Amino acid sequence: MKLGIIGLPNVGKSTLFNSLTKSSVEATNYPFTTTESNIGNAAVPDIRLGVLEKMYNSKKVTPATIEFVDIAGLVRGASSGQGLGNKFLTNIRESDALVHVVRCFEDSNVVHVDGDIDPLRDIETIDLELILADLDLVERRITRVAKAIKSDKSLAKEMQLLERLKAMLEEGKLAKGISADEEEALILREMSLLTNKPVLYAANVSEDEINAESPSEYVKAVEDYAKAQGAPMFAVCAQIEAEMAQLEDDEREMFMSELGINESGLDKLIATSYELLGLISFLTAGEKESRAWTIKRGTKAVHAAGKIHSDIERGFIRAETVFYDDLIAAGTYNAAKEKGLVRLEGKEYIIKDGDVILFRFNV
Repeated sequence: MKLGIIGLPNVGKSTLFNSLTKSSVEATNYPFTTTESNIGNAAVPDIRLGVLEKMYNSKKVTPATIEFVDIAGLVRGASSGQGLGNKFLTNIRESDALVHVVRCFEDSNVVHVDGDIDPLRDIETIDLELILADLDLVERRITRVAKAIKSDKSLAKEMQLLERLKAMLEEGKLAKGISADEEEALILREMSLLTNKPVLYAANVSEDEINAESPSEYVKAVEDYAKAQGAPMFAVCAQIEAEMAQLEDDEREMFMSELGINESGLDKLIATSYELLGLISFLTAGEKESRAWTIKRGTKAVHAAGKIHSDIERGFIRAETVFYDDLIAAGTYNAAKEKGLVRLEGKEYIIKDGDVILFRFNV
């Protein structure tokens, strides 16, 4: 999974990126500190892997990972050359979803590019710049298709889609609002339009507000906007996350307990993004390695096998499968087998989250 982090300058993007990926990208209180795209990976926390490691005495544990791309902050007029962020938008076009960090904290020491805090204005600024970037891409594609259609009439449907897209974007609407049939949906996916991507809103709050009994007016504004868009949102304190990222596991748990935090920002982000993108994890375990694999919900066993290696997909025989909870309750794989908890599933079996699988295949 690949997530692009967007937002205005000085909203906490780089601080959050550092805490998520344990990186050391410079994060300061003035705009345009980020002058190039930063890419980092974060392991997906999964307590099931630790349990399997002990059960199988695994020599190696490999969690699923998320790739984050942090680009320079966008500002009003980015599409026409203002600021730095617009030229890096191509680096997030291949992202599965966008994490839009919105500033919801007051701090006179941290400059706001527009002078004051207004989450809805900030969101609209970013949306407009994404719309204008997509409009530029669509217009350039229209020019190419207009030339090609003279000798290839099959492009007529694509041209119609592009013209509809152009009209929507010119009206200030996001591409995700367009109605499209199956063939048009394929074209849209191939275009990787920024305004057609799922968005998660991260309301960056102050340390004092992370455990507030009720959300601030800033957070409530983001919450209401996200709800109207059918998008998920969560509150996070990037500063606290940055501090926790420097701690060892036991220290971090103590720190979270003292602050009354039950879930880290990374945990929130992962849970939200998995749900948004329809993702689940299945597990493989053995003496060599215990590992988590991320797949789309609804994936068949044969295709899940291909996630591990194409040879396993081609030579698929069966998937010996046991639910994680059943395996743990039984104590060992052999005990689970004796109790009839291990199932022999074929190519068409739909993988469930937490399935522990041993794939059998012909070489």
